[in-house]
Amino acid sequence: MVIGLTLFRKIVPLVVRQLLKRGYRAAHRFAMERILEPAELLAGLRNSLTPPRSKIYVGDGDFNTVGEEFRQYFIDLCALKPDAAVLKVGCGIGRIAVPLTRYLSAAGSYEGFDPVPGSIDWCQQYITPRFPNFRFQQVDIRNAFYCSGDQHGAISYRFSYADNQFDVVVIVTVFTHMAITEISNYLDEIKWVLKPGGRCFTSFFLLDDESRRLMSTPASTYNFQYLFEGRQAFDPQNPSTGSAHDEQQILDLFGEHGLSVDYPIYHGSWSGRQPALSFVDSIVVRKP
Repeated sequence: MVIGLTLFRKIVPLVVRQLLKRGYRAAHRFAMERILEPAELLAGLRNSLTPPRSKIYVGDGDFNTVGEEFRQYFIDLCALKPDAAVLKVGCGIGRIAVPLTRYLSAAGSYEGFDPVPGSIDWCQQYITPRFPNFRFQQVDIRNAFYCSGDQHGAISYRFSYADNQFDVVVIVTVFTHMAITEISNYLDEIKWVLKPGGRCFTSFFLLDDESRRLMSTPASTYNFQYLFEGRQAFDPQNPSTGSAHDEQQILDLFGEHGLSVDYPIYHGSWSGRQPALSFVDSIVVRKP
């Protein structure tokens, strides 16, 4: 097989090989989007509120299972009620929104925003028509991992919601891609849009003595060994792929923004730590 590939590379010019690769990718995408995924829907293998695999661009684990898992965390840890007003920061393609459609009543509401246009388009097309109290907006926020270009950076972005609007704010696997200055700006925005007494569910890769010890072992998924502007990364070329932060620094930052921590901290299994609530580390904070 190796000999065959070597001979192929010698005989076939590079430009032809590139065209063949692009053609294969295009054919694969066409087969997925136009044949296999519609067939799954018709056969009942996927419901209409589960996006096709070709559109799920981030997040490991089963789309519905992970969403249901986190919905229960919001109920248990954030006292989420069916009539609550919820904001999802970085809503993606609706992994958190979909299970909440089965919990929030017509008196409740959900707002979500994300910089990825395709995700917002899908949510607006498939979720909002069935659940008008679930709304989604695409925003121009530059991020080296998801988006690039001339959009505004997260360090200066302002949430387009009223002060004291939400009972619960959810920000899952967003701070895990951000610098500390960007996190600080988002916490300031979260503080303003939360109602007094409202809670925010956050997730991080937190570095304490135990996670620092474990992350270099085979049990760990990531080794955040590269220092980069106040955070640590596993990819030295692009820290936004995954960023870990010192746990005490994050706790201090919450205090600086007037947000109180609802202890305990729920450490995740990413470093191999057990027992663990989820994969990421979770902290619930409250606006006094």
